[in-house]
Amino acid sequence: MARVAFIGLGNMGGGMAANLAKAGHDVRAFDLSTEALERAKKAGCLPASSAAEAVEGAEAVITMLPAGTHVAAVYADAVFPNAAPSTILIDCSTIDVATTRQLAQDATAKGLEAVDAPVSGGIAAANAGALTFMVGGTESGFSRAQPYLEAMGKAVIHAGASGAGQAVKMCNNLILGATMIATCEGLALAEKLGLDPQVFYDIASKATAQSWSLNTYCPLPGVGPESPADRNYEGGFAAALMLKDLRLAMAAAGEAGANLPMGTRATELYSAFNDAGHGSTDFSGIIKTFQGTA
Repeated sequence: MARVAFIGLGNMGGGMAANLAKAGHDVRAFDLSTEALERAKKAGCLPASSAAEAVEGAEAVITMLPAGTHVAAVYADAVFPNAAPSTILIDCSTIDVATTRQLAQDATAKGLEAVDAPVSGGIAAANAGALTFMVGGTESGFSRAQPYLEAMGKAVIHAGASGAGQAVKMCNNLILGATMIATCEGLALAEKLGLDPQVFYDIASKATAQSWSLNTYCPLPGVGPESPADRNYEGGFAAALMLKDLRLAMAAAGEAGANLPMGTRATELYSAFNDAGHGSTDFSGIIKTFQGTA
């Protein structure tokens, strides 16, 4: 087993680092939150006093951070000055493609190899080691990163060259954001038409309305498998993060000359939901907008 530096122990990163430790890796973990470090320690990781300390001697460096500016800062201040030439750099954050490609170029210039490996699956999948990783980078980089990613996920797929993982992630979440809104609209309308929510779910989830947003992550409490809706929309994937991902997709669409009318409206709705103070609410909580309770 290898020594792994894991930087960023939030809702997703904490479970991911724990699964690496469970797989037998020597995980040196760092986060600005002392509470997150304490949880990592209980999960079998060794807390580091800084990102630089975590990186020293690591065979793999995994980052799971909020935005491209954070990843770039950690790479510049801690990773590049301290990583050995044989270290594989794996960024699992969801950030913009331009920053991802620039960091990969910077890594190459320093004799290092970097891949982007954003994730899909949510907190439950992170804790269960059942994430899906979409990986951008060279074939050799993918091969080197794959064993570490497999310890944290159920599927590890090479999406293409550097930045391809991020491109897949933003397109995936564009679909997810718009689909969740349509799901919420349909469920709210069914309620207002006097339909029994469970009966409607039983039919729609087996008919052409079926989707992950409905079947697996139903935004109505007490309907379908357990989801954040059953916990007052706490935990899960915060609406502020969905808005961040939608904005990344919209920016990429502008650069590519793509027309995204559904994406545009979804971004507007999540922006309003966020501005109303619901940024920390699970993104499925946007159903309150259509129920008139937001």
